Amino acid sequence: MYRVNKELIIRSGSNTVDFALLKDGKLIELHRDREDDNGFQVGDIFIAKIRKPVPGLNAAFVNVGFEKDAFLHYHDLGPNLPTLLKFTKLVSAGKLKDFTLKNFPFEPEIDKDGAITEVLSANQSVLVQIVKEPISTKGPRISSELSIAGRYLVLVPFSDRVSISQKIDSKEEKDRLKKLVLAVKPKGFGVIVRTVAEGKNVDELEKDLQYLLDKWSNMCTRLTTAMHPSKVLGEVNRASSILRDVFNDTFTGIHIDDEELYYQTKDYLQEIAPSKVSIVKHYQSKEVPLFEKYNIERQIKTSFGKTVSMSKGAYLIIEHTEALHVIDVNSGNRSNKAQSQEDTALEVNLIAAAEIARQLRLRDMGGIIVVDFIDMGNPENRKVLYDFLREEMSDDKAKHKILPPSKFGLIQITRQRVRPEVHIKTKEENPNENGEIEAPILVIDKIAADLERIIKDNKSVVLNTHPFVSAYLTQGFPSIRMKWFLEHKKWIKIIPRDAYTYLEYHFFDKDGKQLN
Repeated sequence: MYRVNKELIIRSGSNTVDFALLKDGKLIELHRDREDDNGFQVGDIFIAKIRKPVPGLNAAFVNVGFEKDAFLHYHDLGPNLPTLLKFTKLVSAGKLKDFTLKNFPFEPEIDKDGAITEVLSANQSVLVQIVKEPISTKGPRISSELSIAGRYLVLVPFSDRVSISQKIDSKEEKDRLKKLVLAVKPKGFGVIVRTVAEGKNVDELEKDLQYLLDKWSNMCTRLTTAMHPSKVLGEVNRASSILRDVFNDTFTGIHIDDEELYYQTKDYLQEIAPSKVSIVKHYQSKEVPLFEKYNIERQIKTSFGKTVSMSKGAYLIIEHTEALHVIDVNSGNRSNKAQSQEDTALEVNLIAAAEIARQLRLRDMGGIIVVDFIDMGNPENRKVLYDFLREEMSDDKAKHKILPPSKFGLIQITRQRVRPEVHIKTKEENPNENGEIEAPILVIDKIAADLERIIKDNKSVVLNTHPFVSAYLTQGFPSIRMKWFLEHKKWIKIIPRDAYTYLEYHFFDKDGKQLN
């Protein structure tokens, strides 16, 4: 059976840590943790002050210590807000020392269609959790329905519900997990059972639950001396939170270039998955930086531009507007004489769907995404494409919805975004003149893609290119030209041209006729 290679590569800089998630060597997620970030991570809990309720929006603006007020909608208050407010007031004043909730009387729930002014007033203190980091000019989005995430379970204070992840298919397993959790769950707390809890025993679940209850207790202790507003429960460091959310038994390697982070990660894995500690490796080579060793720098430069190349000459164009993202699928200059136009369209669309699923995760694109696939007349092919895209996006942790394709080939996707979108500059200064050019590393990929398309219909091909590029293609053993020869069984003549600009190149046939 084929085994997927899943690796996490962690690079530490002076004030940033970069996390790259690879699947079979292909970059599928990229996260950056900055020391100078605004300190508002998804999952952080703050003791905050209500600035003012706004009846027209049925929401309140809340001071959490950020330059812009956070936004708290009535629907994000949670049904047990009165109990939370009473508990917070008593703990903050030092009048309540028991944080277990087992003897704490619950107040009546709020009306699910009530008004903000009935339950909150200006200057009131309230515990809130960040559900969306500050993006662009907006403050953080918050909720007062708190939850504390662990490896297998999520603890929900002021609730008694036990719910099981919908991604666990087996009814027997759902029933087993529910029974286990109900047996160990303390009164006054609800529990959400995460997908990775499937197959776990009661000891593992109980250990995770105790860890979460300790976090809750520590947070309550902080409340007694905390400034209002201030953070009272921070997410674990980004390395641990990423491991907690993405790590599973399918991981084959974790490579880290920083000694302190290496030991932190080993310690964390020792807690959550002791059998996997051996896959954590400390990368110590001084010659080749970690991201270059795993081909990540090249993938970043080829993946974040407006145009994204795919196999067989196809490419995507990704445009962003204020309201939505538009992705256009292009087949490139393909000549498939043996295949019908419909077959070609389906083939390109399936390649594009896999790349689009990757791009959405990689850039963390959110909101409305409209994809213009190549038109297909056959409704069965449209269904094949739709099902394939859904399958490719099934690994995506962000909440998303995919609408079936319209008859014009458009597919709409909505995807939740809780962090600012990842923007990476892929252009570099032009060495010949002012302005910017595409990263030179991309030209080699473009030449290879054009060659693959052209060489099928031409016995003899001559490549004219800038002397720098010419030297890069022909030197070393085996050279890139030698690899082309082994792949295509044809020798490519390369002529350096002094008059060409840095990234200019052209293919000619043996009679001097230009082919691209």
